[in-house]
Amino acid sequence: MGSLSDVHGDANRQLPEFPLDPVMEARNLNVFYGDFHAVHDVNLAYGKNEITAMIGPSGCGKSTVLRCLNRMNDLVASARVEGEVIYHEQNIYARDVDPIAVRTHVGMVFQKPNPFPKSIYDNIAYGPRVTGMKVDNMDDLVEGALRGAALWDEVKDKLKQSAYGLSGGQQQRLCIARTIATKPDVILMDEPCSALDPIATARVEDLMLQLRDDYTLIVVTHNMQQAARVSDRTAFFTARPDETTGNRTGLLVEYDLTAKIFSNPGNQQTEDYISGRFG
Repeated sequence: MGSLSDVHGDANRQLPEFPLDPVMEARNLNVFYGDFHAVHDVNLAYGKNEITAMIGPSGCGKSTVLRCLNRMNDLVASARVEGEVIYHEQNIYARDVDPIAVRTHVGMVFQKPNPFPKSIYDNIAYGPRVTGMKVDNMDDLVEGALRGAALWDEVKDKLKQSAYGLSGGQQQRLCIARTIATKPDVILMDEPCSALDPIATARVEDLMLQLRDDYTLIVVTHNMQQAARVSDRTAFFTARPDETTGNRTGLLVEYDLTAKIFSNPGNQQTEDYISGRFG
């Protein structure tokens, strides 16, 4: 385990044991797909200007939890969410809350880069246009978003060219720029580097650490080294099989400062996963 704890890039960043003023909280969160209980009783708090990593074996519910945080599971017909997700003291699952409005405040970057079949410029301008966002100067907004995603210098001379002409790593940073163009508060990332090569992965990880100054980031990753390198806190999930059906229900096992999770976890299941004994 020592090699993982050694790579944590922010071991000297002083944070309280628990987020004192969380931007988001999952409270007694349960998720069902039809009769299948996918996630059981998750309680998590996500700190402001922090990066929280959610790790665990496949099928443990971490991506399902992530999609609950901006109501993406609403788009799955069989999905049912119980419990609360609190964003700035409001339950985003309350009846009077518009899920589209939620997604303007809680943006999402997906596993595979998914630029629109438009120019680089129009990819960035799309969100502000369709949401009716008040923009004084779209050129400035596009430039600011691309600079925020560390992409401006690479694309400033080809803004009218198709986004499909960019490399995979550039496309993912474009998607990050597209997300921050609508000025969200929280950025969700679902395996943002799994389709990228090591060099592109390093660029995105560096970008995540820069974005933390202005945003709260919540990241699902299978890459434990990545969680150790970039996150402030880590939540470890596992899956409990149903003895009758074999279906696996996701459970939160442990949540703590990343440096502690990777050096001195409080749960044996966490230690077994971190050390490679299972998963």
